Amino acid sequence: MSVEALPIPRGELLRSRVVADVAVALEDALDRSLTGYALLAPQEALLLDDGDPLVLTFEAGVPVLAYHVGTDAGGARALADLAPLGPCRLDLFELPPSALAAAHDTPELRVSPGTPAERLGGDPSLAERTRERAPDDATDDGDDLDALTAFLEDEERIDAIREQARTEAERRAAEWGLDDHLGRVDPPGSGR
Repeated sequence: MSVEALPIPRGELLRSRVVADVAVALEDALDRSLTGYALLAPQEALLLDDGDPLVLTFEAGVPVLAYHVGTDAGGARALADLAPLGPCRLDLFELPPSALAAAHDTPELRVSPGTPAERLGGDPSLAERTRERAPDDATDDGDDLDALTAFLEDEERIDAIREQARTEAERRAAEWGLDDHLGRVDPPGSGR
């Protein structure tokens, strides 16, 4: 399924900005009781003007579905495909509930209410607040495990995260004047 196939019309733009992390976007949607969607693009897309966004829809501030444009993945797997490690570009749109009805009737794209806050935002308290706000028929049905499994199966992605963390650690060590005092230590199994 491509993003063009998603039955979501363009909504009214409420906010377009860079946020420190995805939890900020999720909390904003929850606090607004947003019915609409967010487009989230990771830090790399900010620098390179490249990269495909994650589409995350909301009903009364509660996440309903996720779709990653670049990987054509939906649901929990789409969340695993974003996994930002820092700032994200956020475009937040409002729509009437009827405009999302067809999209929200796509089971393979649905996510459990608390999963985005836990997996993308790393914020268990926000996940709990979201679950409390969710309608009774929206349950956390195990897609957390699907997202984790999808993430762990993507060795290239894990290697990229390790390399990004290593680069950041080296930059900070140099900034603090520690690079001459510390030898490079590679994690076990890294192949270095």
